[in-house]
Amino acid sequence: MNLYEAVNQLILDTRGVPPGGPLSFSPQSSIGLFLPEITICATIVLMLLVRVFAWGRRVDVSYLALAGSVLALFWAAVDAPAAEQRIEFFTGMLVFDSFTVYMRSLLLLFVVLLVPLTKLTGLPGREDAADIYTLVLGATLGMCLMVSANHLLMVFLAVEMASVPSYVLVAMMKRRSLASEAALKYAVYGAATTGVMLYGISLIAGIVNSAHLPTVARELAVRLPHMSGAEAMVLSLAGLMVIVGLAFKLSAVPFHFWCPDVFEGATAEIDAFLSVASKGAALALLVRVVIGIGVVVPPGVTAGQLAGADVPAAVAQSRLHAPAALLAVGGQTRPAHGAAAERSSDAARRPAGPKAADLAPLQGLLGKLIALLAMVTCTFGNLAAYGQTNIKRLLAYSTIAHAGYLMMAIPPVLAWASRDAAAAEQAVAALAVYLAVYLFMNLGAFSVVAFLRNAMRSEQIDDYAGLFRQCPGVVICFAVILFGLLGIPPLAGFIGKFAVFAALAKGYLGTGQGYLLLLLVVGGVNTAISLFYYVRVVKVMTMDPDPETRGPVRLPLESLPGFYLVAVTLPTVVLFFVWNFLNEFALRAAQHLLG
Repeated sequence: MNLYEAVNQLILDTRGVPPGGPLSFSPQSSIGLFLPEITICATIVLMLLVRVFAWGRRVDVSYLALAGSVLALFWAAVDAPAAEQRIEFFTGMLVFDSFTVYMRSLLLLFVVLLVPLTKLTGLPGREDAADIYTLVLGATLGMCLMVSANHLLMVFLAVEMASVPSYVLVAMMKRRSLASEAALKYAVYGAATTGVMLYGISLIAGIVNSAHLPTVARELAVRLPHMSGAEAMVLSLAGLMVIVGLAFKLSAVPFHFWCPDVFEGATAEIDAFLSVASKGAALALLVRVVIGIGVVVPPGVTAGQLAGADVPAAVAQSRLHAPAALLAVGGQTRPAHGAAAERSSDAARRPAGPKAADLAPLQGLLGKLIALLAMVTCTFGNLAAYGQTNIKRLLAYSTIAHAGYLMMAIPPVLAWASRDAAAAEQAVAALAVYLAVYLFMNLGAFSVVAFLRNAMRSEQIDDYAGLFRQCPGVVICFAVILFGLLGIPPLAGFIGKFAVFAALAKGYLGTGQGYLLLLLVVGGVNTAISLFYYVRVVKVMTMDPDPETRGPVRLPLESLPGFYLVAVTLPTVVLFFVWNFLNEFALRAAQHLLG
C-alpha cells in the first residue's frame, strides 16, 4: 500500500464516507466513535481561550470543566448500543467495544465527581483553576485512549498523554517543597520506565513485523513453532519491558517507589485522581495488551487463512517497514474498498502456510508473571502500610495493595482463555466490578482527607484522635469507606474482592493451575493483614483522646462537604445489594475482549 492509498483509507475510516461526501458522526465513522474524546478536547480549548479575554477571567472554569465532563459522559452512554460489535477505528489504532464503553464511562464518571470535590475544597485558586482542570482533562483524554488502545504505538502515546499532565499536577502546589520533590521523582521514574516500554515495543514490532495487537497475535501463532531460541529470548525480554511500563503506572512492586512520596507531596484531590483514574486506565490497558497478544487462535488455522481473515487492508497497513505505517497501522472490521478489497481477495486465495500454533503456553507464561507481580505487590503494600503516620502515605500503600488485588483477576482470564470463553469473561467481569467499587471507595477516602485537611490543617493520623466526638458523621463515613477497602460485608468492597477470589477458585478447580490456588491463598492472607492498619485509623478517630494542640473541628454533614461525603459513601453500601445489576454491566463489558 502506497502513501496515497493509506491517506485515502484513513480519510474513509475517519469520515465514514468516501472523500468528497458529507461528514458523518454515525458509529460507522471514527469521529462518531470518538465523540467523548473530542468533547474533552473542545472543553480544554474552551478553558484556555476563555482566559484570553478580559471578561473571561471572571468565568469560573470549574463549571466549564464539569459541563464538558458531563457531556463527554453523555456521549459515552449514547455510544453504548454500538458496542454490540467490536469495531476498530482510525485504521485500527483504537478499538471500540463494550469494554471501551465501560472503562471510558467509569473514567468520565470519576472526573464528573472529582470536579465538585475540587470546588468544595478550594484546591485551584482563581489563577490556577484553568491550568489544573486543563491538566486533569488532558490526562483523562490520555486515559480514555489507554482503555481503547489496539496498537502498541497507541499504547505508548496514550500512556505519555496521561503521564505528562500527571507530573505537572503533582507539582502544582508551588509553595510546597514536598510537591516539587515528588513531581521530580515521578517524572524521572516515569521517563525511565517509558523508555524501557518503548524499547520493548520496538523489539516486538521488529520481530513480528507489526505493532497492531490482533496482528501480533496472528503472527505469533504462525511464527512461534519456527522461532529460533535467540528470537524467542528477545521476544520474551520485549514483553517484559512492556509490562514494566504498565507496572509503573499501576505502582506495582518493584516499580512503586514513586507512589508514597508523590501521594504525600501532592494534594489529596490529585491523589484521588492518580489512585483511581490512572490505575484504572493502566489496568484496562494491561488487560488489553496481555489478552490482545495472547488471543486464542484455534488449532488448525493456517497462515494463509490468517492472512485473509477479518483484517484485509489493515494487516498490510500495519507493517512497520511500509512508509504509510505512521498513518495506517492497524486493522479494521469494516468492508474494504478499492485496492484494499483486491488485496484482501488476493490474501484469501494464497496457498496455506504452516499450521498456526496454540498460544496457550504464552498465556500461561503471562499469567504466571502477572500472578507473581500481584502477590508481591499486594503483600508489600499491606506490610508497608503498618508503620505509616501520615494518612496519605497509608492510603498510598493501600492503593499499592489494591493494585495487587486487581491484578489477581488477570491470571484466571489467561488460564481460561484457551479452554472456556464464558469463564474467562466472568473473570474479566470480576475485575470490572472491583474497579467500579474501588472508584467510590478511594474517592471517598481522599475526599475525607481533603476536607479534614481544610478543617484542621493536618494530615497526620495522630491528629485525627477523638474526631468522633466533634464530627461523628464524617468519622462514620470514613469508617464505612475503610471497612469497604478492607472488604467486609455488607459493603461493596466485599463484592469486589469476592468476585476476584471466586474467579481464582473457579480457575484453579477448572484448569488445575496450582499458581491460581497460591494466588487465592495470598489474597486471603493479605486481606487479614490489612485489617489491622484500617482498624487502627478507626480506633484513633473513635477511642483515642483529643490532642491538646488541636482546636475545634467543624465539618457537619448538613454542609455541602458533608452532603458530598454522604453521596460518595452511599455507593460503598448500596452496590453490595445491587451487585447482580453491576455484574451484568461488567459481563457485557467483557464479552468482546476474547474474540
